[in-house]
Amino acid sequence: MTSMDEENEELDQEGESSETTSLISSAVFEAFQNPSNRDDQVFSAISGNGELKVTAATTRNAVNDLMIQHTMTAVPADALGRAITCSLLLSNGIQAEQTFQLTLNCDGPLRVIVAIANGEGGVRGYVGNPGIGDMPLPEAIGKGTVQVVKNHPDWPNPYNGITAIEHRDIDRDVGIYLAESEQRSCALAAATTVKGILCTSSGGYIVEQLPGCSSETIQRVEKNLAQLAKRDGTGKLPAGLLADGVTPLEICSIVLDGLDMEPLGQIKPELVCKCSEERLFRAVRLLGKEEVDDIIAKAEEVEARCQFCGKVYRMGPTELAKSFAEAKGDPSKDSDFEENSK
Repeated sequence: MTSMDEENEELDQEGESSETTSLISSAVFEAFQNPSNRDDQVFSAISGNGELKVTAATTRNAVNDLMIQHTMTAVPADALGRAITCSLLLSNGIQAEQTFQLTLNCDGPLRVIVAIANGEGGVRGYVGNPGIGDMPLPEAIGKGTVQVVKNHPDWPNPYNGITAIEHRDIDRDVGIYLAESEQRSCALAAATTVKGILCTSSGGYIVEQLPGCSSETIQRVEKNLAQLAKRDGTGKLPAGLLADGVTPLEICSIVLDGLDMEPLGQIKPELVCKCSEERLFRAVRLLGKEEVDDIIAKAEEVEARCQFCGKVYRMGPTELAKSFAEAKGDPSKDSDFEENSK
């Protein structure tokens, strides 16, 4: 490329950047502004021709809260940050009570990575080993499987899908799952940056081709994604963008530049856990009568720690005996448990 061509390309890119800035500054997008990614946010938009959907998220606050709850070091926080981001991106647009669970079972030091999100932006997650030392993320993950479970209270059975871990960086492995197990044409990226005991940025995006997507639209979005990667500049997209405070709205506007972006909506992700004393008692009832009688006879205390939020629950022998005397239904059946918990 000659210097004149390079200069013209730079001028074209500056013009496109100016148009994008003007677009997202309009009144239509005012409600979706999130300066410097102050708040956690999931924003989604669609191209004007209805051929592409883009969803982008920032999840830094959630990751910092998870680091505190689980006393996580940098590598586990990086893994869990990517996992909850992917779960929030892929659960965007589902029904409020529907859930999306992402699990990586692996033979590396992390052992397991779990993230669950619902259609309202509620999310929770944990890793098998939250305190491992510094090492490359692929080494911490190792080999294993990516498993996705989608569920809804009204479904007779959940949907399950599974693929092998190949890249060991979570987002690309989830992308492989989408292509192989669900035959979805997507571009997915997630990144988390941790410095010391603080997550400084976390988030990602997914670009999905919708039915009838034309070759012209594909060519345009490929050009836009190349521009996005160039602006990121880290080789670990979108780590650089998030570190610079580029918001989900801005990411979507770059991806859909020239395609008449229309907003679909936004949600504010929040850590939500379903643990309770009732769930602890349900688990105790599943132990078997002889084992429970032995616990009561020895006047031992039952203690359980929630894997998702770290909260500790305790039941003494007197309380345990009283709860058993009043217990109804079958603890192995969700319907009985939910009815008796009301």
